[in-house]
Amino acid sequence: MITQQDITQQDNFITSFFKLESAGGIILMVAAVLAMIFANSSWDHYYALFLDIPVAVKVGPLEVAKPLLLWINDGLMAVFFFLVGLELKRELIEGELADKRNIILPGVGAIGGMLVPALVYVYFNYDDPQAINGWAIPAATDIAFALGVLALLGSRVPTSVKIFLTSLAIFDDIGAIIIIACFYTADISITGLIVSACCLPILFLLNRYKIEARSLYMVIGLIMWTAMLKSGVHATLSGVLVALFIPMKSETNPEYSPLKSLEHDLHAVVAFFVLPVFAFANAGISLRGVGMEDVLHNVPIGIALGLLIGKQVGVFGFCWLAIKLNFTKLPTGMNLKALYGTAALCGIGFTMSLFIGSLTFESTGFDKLFDERLGIIIGSLISGIIGYLILKFSLPNKAAE
Repeated sequence: MITQQDITQQDNFITSFFKLESAGGIILMVAAVLAMIFANSSWDHYYALFLDIPVAVKVGPLEVAKPLLLWINDGLMAVFFFLVGLELKRELIEGELADKRNIILPGVGAIGGMLVPALVYVYFNYDDPQAINGWAIPAATDIAFALGVLALLGSRVPTSVKIFLTSLAIFDDIGAIIIIACFYTADISITGLIVSACCLPILFLLNRYKIEARSLYMVIGLIMWTAMLKSGVHATLSGVLVALFIPMKSETNPEYSPLKSLEHDLHAVVAFFVLPVFAFANAGISLRGVGMEDVLHNVPIGIALGLLIGKQVGVFGFCWLAIKLNFTKLPTGMNLKALYGTAALCGIGFTMSLFIGSLTFESTGFDKLFDERLGIIIGSLISGIIGYLILKFSLPNKAAE
């Protein structure tokens, strides 16, 4: 049993979190590069066959049959969203977001960082009834990739910059969850919704009576995931809902936190397995025969400029306005140049953008998956380079206090 004291003794929680996320971001980059290599080599056929492997689970009349790619996107990503839910609950109860003074600036930045990129995308695609559905693709931020870029700057990066970026990404994830729930659902099955809804009072009772057995939550979570998958509401949302009912404190051991223990255990799994596997499965696009007309198509250009320009203008512009209007102030150790560099890093939308893109176009009869992946890769890559260069030349050469 891992206690809060054990975790603290291993390392400072925030420091170890950033180390883990940064390392995970680097592995995520490697997985994405490998996917591109496979998709553009003589092994591309085997890459496609691997993702199309049929996987089926059947219990009586209930059957879930999907290609491996969709098991990754619907199944593994539910684990990622489960971790997001755990982090969100901890931050709101006793983390950086527990103090409302700490949530104004990243909250305002997240609103701008979702609104402006979406408007940029809409500007380029408003007259295409199919492409317009991808308006939310550039609204996402990939925290693992962004922190991976920050890791390249070493100890020069102030902790306030890392906390601001992480807090903004949490709000960004909340926005993505709401968007997925409201706009990216298939035909609704009432039976599936009823079964999912019945799981909620059971989870409430488990939480109310401080039941700490992980297996019970996992069983209920699996039932909810299956019901949501069949209902038409995206199954990954079940991960967030289950996480919110995990007890924060233990009744029998005041030094032990079931939520923190589970979060601690899952971080490595998500950072070093779930997200890299997702990146490998979704980042592989063939660039054979790609010309400027493909790059300048309305979908990739809308996504790329949404991430590159929309994120910078939205995050920095909204934060600057909030500061000028005295709604909030810059955190200690952070200046406007660092804020702008961080806003540029928010344009790395890789994981969540790919995920929302798959929800947007995978079920349509229009082949826009290539377009959205091309735009995501271009926009994320340039945003990462620009953010790194701005921070490299704006942060002090000595280690941050």
